[in-house]
Amino acid sequence: MIIGITGSYAAGKDTAAEILEEMNFKHISFSNLIREEISRRDEEPTREKMIEVGNDLRFRLGPNVLARLALEKVEDGENYVFTSIRNPAEVEVLQKRDDFILVDIQAPEKERFRRLIKRSREGDPKSLAELREKEGREKSKDPHKQQLDTVSKMAKIVVANDKTIEELSKKIHRLVEDWLYKLQDKRPNWEIYFMNIAEQIKVRATCMSSKKGAIIVKDKMIISTGYNGSPKGIKHCSAGGCERCTLRHLGKIKSGVYSAPCICCHSEENAIVQAAYNGVSTKGATMYTTFTPCTMCAKMIINAGIKKVIAKKIYPDDVGTKLFKEAGVEFVVLK
Repeated sequence: MIIGITGSYAAGKDTAAEILEEMNFKHISFSNLIREEISRRDEEPTREKMIEVGNDLRFRLGPNVLARLALEKVEDGENYVFTSIRNPAEVEVLQKRDDFILVDIQAPEKERFRRLIKRSREGDPKSLAELREKEGREKSKDPHKQQLDTVSKMAKIVVANDKTIEELSKKIHRLVEDWLYKLQDKRPNWEIYFMNIAEQIKVRATCMSSKKGAIIVKDKMIISTGYNGSPKGIKHCSAGGCERCTLRHLGKIKSGVYSAPCICCHSEENAIVQAAYNGVSTKGATMYTTFTPCTMCAKMIINAGIKKVIAKKIYPDDVGTKLFKEAGVEFVVLK
């Protein structure tokens, strides 16, 4: 899970992050990403310089640049806390993830000012008027600048930090417990899962026409795979093995003109043949294919005993789909 932390000056953002770090969350500060850029420029990381360089990065590389840089550091299976989120475009990128939630840490102005005076950091406001002036500079409406007010309104959770650190710690622990199982990546359904695998299978295709992939599934297990390309031991189409493809790509024949034979095997054909080669029955199985099968492959699918075909993209061959209907093969096109 990724917990984003936002809030005003001295609201307790860093304290909340420290509590999460104690819970084995890895901390990525957007401010540190800006500091890294300032260091590369060999400049001093004053608060004014931080705002200037942050705005410059957003202007040159897009308003969500810091979120993108932060996500590049994320590893699977780890929990993270992101701090110093100050632009709504950053939040929008992060909210596309199922495992992200934005938390706004809030505290009364007088309490925040008291904390600022107590910690006495260089560059911190020394009066309420200065605090309000500096916070006002972080409330721009420019999409490439800091928009702290807008970001705070995008938070799904608000945590009041107006008491002790112990109280804040209890709230943060409770938040993690409440959201731990809710912020998990959504699993794809079986159809999407197997179609994604078929899409990956097709990257091995060697045909110079559209690359296609197919898999045969039985009892939710893959029993065979296939992609389009030359038969075993034959020069690949992509290396000049298929005369028709070569002529078409040289502009000597038009697509769909079959004056020369095609030596490539279709993905569905290969999946069925590979199952037969390995002695695996396809009776009652389901085929996932990235394209609607052609007439030839439709005939093979019917005779192989495959009872359901799920395709992703429609191929302009209505004869094959009509054969499916007549033979009682269920045919589905994923949306």
